[in-house]
Amino acid sequence: MRPTILQLENLSIGYVNQRPRKVVHSGINLSLKKGELTCLLGTNGAGKSTLLKTLSGFQMGIEGKVFLEGDEIHFISKKKLARKLSVVLTDSIAAGNLTVYEVVSFGRYVYSDFFGRLRAKDDEMIRYALECVGISHFAQRNIIELSDGERQKVMIAKAIAQETPLILLDEPTAFLDLPSRVEIMLLLRKLSAETGKTILLSTHDLDLALQLADKIWLMAKSREIVSGTPEDLALSGMFNSFFDKESLSFDLNTGTFLLSNQSDKKVQLNVEGVTRIWLEKAFVRKGYQVTDQAELKIFSDPEGFRIEHNATVKTVSNIEFILELLELL
Repeated sequence: MRPTILQLENLSIGYVNQRPRKVVHSGINLSLKKGELTCLLGTNGAGKSTLLKTLSGFQMGIEGKVFLEGDEIHFISKKKLARKLSVVLTDSIAAGNLTVYEVVSFGRYVYSDFFGRLRAKDDEMIRYALECVGISHFAQRNIIELSDGERQKVMIAKAIAQETPLILLDEPTAFLDLPSRVEIMLLLRKLSAETGKTILLSTHDLDLALQLADKIWLMAKSREIVSGTPEDLALSGMFNSFFDKESLSFDLNTGTFLLSNQSDKKVQLNVEGVTRIWLEKAFVRKGYQVTDQAELKIFSDPEGFRIEHNATVKTVSNIEFILELLELL
């Protein structure tokens, strides 16, 4: 059994400086285990950032307690907390003309002496952090020369250099292109699996979370936060319950969200394998339902595809020509 790193007991979160205080969520009882990657998923305005700020000690909870390695978080000194918890925010990095090495070194100042001097051990940890995220070759480059994905790696390296058992990240893949999002998520997966760090991150990348997270926390307005493995949440219908809308539904067979379609236009696909998958995507985009019986039928053909509609038969070489013919039906 993995030890618990973070424990939430009857926690209520919200805006404590408002009068009256606004409660976003209440009665939260959740935990994070050592070495697990947990993804926090939810709709906009559900309170994900508020929860992360409360867990990181940036703001007070309204009621309840948060325990970090057994100590209540708001009674931990700032210096001690900085050795237990590191935070990576979505905000753009205002690092001026600093080099990558200098930015990552900020993670070590909690271990430095009164004058902020770094020792050989600190240099070793900074270089280890740079190597962990694959940016050792940028060490002396200016931070402003990097892409958004590379800068996010720098901030993750800073969190590693801080040498804490828990890392919290607020939408670390926001504003990144798809390859960069995948790369950052794979990096966090590797980090938790190989170093035993506990990682909690908020994200809108449901597909990546389903593939890489050990646990998922589902969050929505006016609902209890639900925690579980991606597989348990899918099989229990929780993804449908939290995210389904009239135009969108969670497909249990593929683990993806699909566009719901109530159109009268129907097509029968007599095509197998990966080609069928992509054909179905094309027809759904065009407003068709894929069914077992329809006047419009598509078959595999040595020359590409054979289209049968009532008494008309056409043969085309690719999906683009199929879509063009749809407009004539």
